[in-house]
Amino acid sequence: MSEDEKYMLRCIQLAANGFHGARPNPMVGAVIVANGRIIGEGYHVRCGEGHAEVNAFASVSSEDEAHLKDATIYVSLEPCSHYGKTPPCADLIINKGVQRVVVGCIDPFAEVQGRGIKKLKDAGIEITVGVLEKECQWLNRRFFTYHRKHRPYIILKWAQTANGFIDDHFKPLTISNEQTQMLSHQLRAEEDAILVGHTTFDRDQPALTVRHWHGPNPKRIVLTHDRPITQLMDDLYQHNIQSLIVEGGRQTHESFIEAGLWDEIRVETAPITVTDGTPAPQLPAEVMLISKKDYNGNTITSYRSRQEPHPTSESPT
Repeated sequence: MSEDEKYMLRCIQLAANGFHGARPNPMVGAVIVANGRIIGEGYHVRCGEGHAEVNAFASVSSEDEAHLKDATIYVSLEPCSHYGKTPPCADLIINKGVQRVVVGCIDPFAEVQGRGIKKLKDAGIEITVGVLEKECQWLNRRFFTYHRKHRPYIILKWAQTANGFIDDHFKPLTISNEQTQMLSHQLRAEEDAILVGHTTFDRDQPALTVRHWHGPNPKRIVLTHDRPITQLMDDLYQHNIQSLIVEGGRQTHESFIEAGLWDEIRVETAPITVTDGTPAPQLPAEVMLISKKDYNGNTITSYRSRQEPHPTSESPT
């Protein structure tokens, strides 16, 4: 691992601390290094408050201020160049006299998209872009998908028996165990919205809450016959929904798969069998394995599309 990669990895670790507070802004970490030593670091703690670069500079001691002219600042996402709820971070970097900036990845947000990089270059600052780029993109995959594709990041999620059924003779079946149920509710607390089909909603009356975890309940959505998925995606984009869990039945999941509207698939498999019922959805051909973990006998397997950038190692979020 190079020096640049080492410090960028630290940026990613810091950024992940803002998972809940930074939304709907991206998670960003920043590290300031002078003479081989970290003299400042920070991350975007909360939307509307100081960005990672601001917090990193604020953490530099008065004794180390003199070293900024020899310093490199590492940032997991391109510094902003526009006035939003806070002033431009690119201007702050220029004013602090830092001579080198290392950026993980370009910001896809329309008001940034390379403008921060250009402003820094125009000021004569040395720029390196793309260090641990895939890892930085994966960290903010919800934010990137929302701004690039104008829809939420979509996670398809279902539970099935060992022989591939999602119910028992077309009646509800408890497949998750205590631990995987807790993990399911943790996921709900981490995403903006959750969707089920009208059949699942009418038959099972799911609460779709985080009662086995701490955090906010996701926005509940029921997909009806008169609500096409493409229209729904537009509605969710307009309402700033950056991530969506789909927990519907086979038909709902397959409608998302057929439309190409998925980014991640999580399948829980229990060591039980039934003789008849609703078959589990078929995985699309372009899936790529992310992870496979055992939880007290149940296995959760996660996949993502081969067409999207992916990290070389598992992200902290």
